[in-house]
Amino acid sequence: MATFPEIARDTSLDIRVEDFLDDKLQSTADLETLDELIASVDSQCSQLRSQLEDAAKELEEARNTAQSRHGSLQARIEEFKKLQDSIDVRVKIAAASDAPSEAIARLQNPMKKLQAVELAQKYLVLLQDVEKLRAEARARLPGDPKAALGPYSQLKEVALRLRSAQDGEQLYLVDHVESVTESLWNEMKKTMSEELEAVLVKRYWPRVDPDSEMDDEWLACIEKLLDLQMPEIVHSADVVSLLPFDVMAHMFVAEFRFHFLSDKPTSSLQSVSTHCFPWFLTTIEKWEDFFRDNLGHLLAAKLQNTAAASRPVYLDPVCALVTAMLPAMREKVRSVVEEAIKSPPFFSSFMSQLMTFDENVRSRFNYDGGDPENGWPGLAAEVLAEHFDTWFKMERDFAMERFEKLLESQDARKIDYDYAVDGKMKPTFAAVHVTDLLRVVTTKYERLRKLRHKLRFLTDIQLDILDGYHDRLRGSLEAYQSITSTLGRTLHGATREQLTALEGTGALETLCKVIGSADHVANTLSEWGDEEVRRTVALERATGQLANRVQFFATLWEELQARDTKRKRLSGMSEASEHDGALNRVSSNLGPGSEDSGIFDETVAAYTMRRKSAEQLLVGALAESHVKALRSYLHQVQWTTVGETAVLDDPSHLSITPELDEPLRILKRNLDFLSRALSTASFRRVWYDALDKLQDTLWGGVLFKQSFTTLGAAQFAHDGTAIFALVDQYIPGGSTALEALREGMRLLNLPTSADPTADGGVAPGVAITLKDASDRAFTDNDAARKVLEELGLGALTPLNARHILQRRVENNENIGW
Repeated sequence: MATFPEIARDTSLDIRVEDFLDDKLQSTADLETLDELIASVDSQCSQLRSQLEDAAKELEEARNTAQSRHGSLQARIEEFKKLQDSIDVRVKIAAASDAPSEAIARLQNPMKKLQAVELAQKYLVLLQDVEKLRAEARARLPGDPKAALGPYSQLKEVALRLRSAQDGEQLYLVDHVESVTESLWNEMKKTMSEELEAVLVKRYWPRVDPDSEMDDEWLACIEKLLDLQMPEIVHSADVVSLLPFDVMAHMFVAEFRFHFLSDKPTSSLQSVSTHCFPWFLTTIEKWEDFFRDNLGHLLAAKLQNTAAASRPVYLDPVCALVTAMLPAMREKVRSVVEEAIKSPPFFSSFMSQLMTFDENVRSRFNYDGGDPENGWPGLAAEVLAEHFDTWFKMERDFAMERFEKLLESQDARKIDYDYAVDGKMKPTFAAVHVTDLLRVVTTKYERLRKLRHKLRFLTDIQLDILDGYHDRLRGSLEAYQSITSTLGRTLHGATREQLTALEGTGALETLCKVIGSADHVANTLSEWGDEEVRRTVALERATGQLANRVQFFATLWEELQARDTKRKRLSGMSEASEHDGALNRVSSNLGPGSEDSGIFDETVAAYTMRRKSAEQLLVGALAESHVKALRSYLHQVQWTTVGETAVLDDPSHLSITPELDEPLRILKRNLDFLSRALSTASFRRVWYDALDKLQDTLWGGVLFKQSFTTLGAAQFAHDGTAIFALVDQYIPGGSTALEALREGMRLLNLPTSADPTADGGVAPGVAITLKDASDRAFTDNDAARKVLEELGLGALTPLNARHILQRRVENNENIGW
């Protein structure tokens, strides 16, 4: 029975056969070609059968090949597994055995020897190259120094490469190559220098005319040395001494060593400033024009279009000569420092002389040491880099010891009346000496190059001195207050000598010492750091008219500002950030908006406050002195005396009240003393306050308290005129401070009758009697102001006017008061 697929396949075949026949036999005519059709079908069947047989053969072959390969693969897998097992066994055996380690150990020594042989071969090749380069460089000298630079540069490069890639085993080779390189360079320089030395010997150098010219052979030797040194000049970050100048300066250096680095008397420590420094400067000045005239153009031509073309230390022959001679001077300075440091006074003096020498080298020869922006630090900077703390301690000890001696000297507490002309403040001798000491300290460090060194002197010496003297002034005021006040005497007591010292003008003198001293110090510091002075620095610096000290503190303040600004920018600090201790002691006004500040602002403010405190105490002392002197005048004088009319008609017949003689004497004594001790401004300031208190005393103790007749009022006005005249004698126009008292006296002296010829203090052309003024003053305030205006009395108020009019006896009798 046929299966379903077979039935389906037969059915599908029948259909295709049917379709084929339908296609080929569409008409009866097509039956004629039936034989051909059958033949064609048979042919196709034969072809298909042949193809099927071929495919069956290929399939059989493929199956046979796959089976063969599978068998081979299985055999290889089995072989690999056996090999892996064999390896594992051998690894285990090898791990348990010492044979490999022994083999490796046996091979180490031969390998090291092999490596050593290879390294030795490389060393030999390298050394051969080094010797070859050295020989090649030697062969080019002295005829062609430029050509000799090629092998030398290669040798230098080899040394640098070895140094950068060295290890412990190669260190000796690196040292050898560097030694060869250095010796070659020295040999090259020596060879070329000997050529120039031979020329110098022929010219009898330095016994030549400084105004002469160098010949061609001389210049050619110098040019060769410059060619040899050109790479070093161009590429060296530090300043190098030019070879031709070293050769020509050799005789000068030898002479320097003979005089100043030997056992000659000129080598003594005391001869440094008198012989050594002057000799150096004089020698340079002697040959200055010779070197510039002969070698200036040559250096300019050689260095043009190079990195050294902008460095005067190479372009200027005089600067090159200074560079060549400085090593000998540096050696002398070091030897002096080693001995001088054992003697503080000499070391202090030597450092000042050394800084003066450095400044002379800079200013006379425009020597910048290869740093056009900051200038040459100087030999002093080299010494201070090592010995600054020692030097600073010495200077501080000297300054503080001198400060203590100044304060304890016999004339320290005396007022120096000859210090300034009349009208200027008179300080004490101590104050003058203190500012002189500050100036001396400034000269010690104003030429230092480092800001931190300057700040040490400023804060730890000068500000310490200023703070110490300020404490002395404050202590003097506190002692005065404890003696003069009741509470102070109760707590601390006061000796008879202290009280005696304050009698007369003693109290005024004590206070004037503080006022004058504080004012002197404050004005001196303000002058040094004044903003107006700092604004003139740029204009006057070129002409040299500005004092170095003022310029120094102005520049120091600018450096502090720049340093603070830079620190804030780098650290991102806020505006309110804290400054370090040095800056806190200088000023609290650093930062933006501090252009009008000064370096001594804090100290000036402290001294100014001390002066103002002393002036206030002085006003109190004057007031107390005047009150004591006026005690009899206030309580014993009778103002209700009835006198003769003739006396009133001619006030010149009046005499000063006897009880006023002593107050006038005291007032004159005080005015005379203070006019000599105080400046005009301070004198006026103190006396205006003191006169105001004097006016209050006479106002309350006499004018508002006593009763006056016509004669008594005239006598009081006459006494007042004497006081006004005395004040105006010492203070022109100073009696205006007593204007209210003066107007009160005029109002008190109004006449009882309407006599237009009567003086009575009435304004010209105004006929106002005592009764008229009283009636109008007591009407209301407007009427009172009007009558005061008519009388020309602008300092009185209606209330005061009524009180004054009330003191007239005649007025009280008339109106029943």
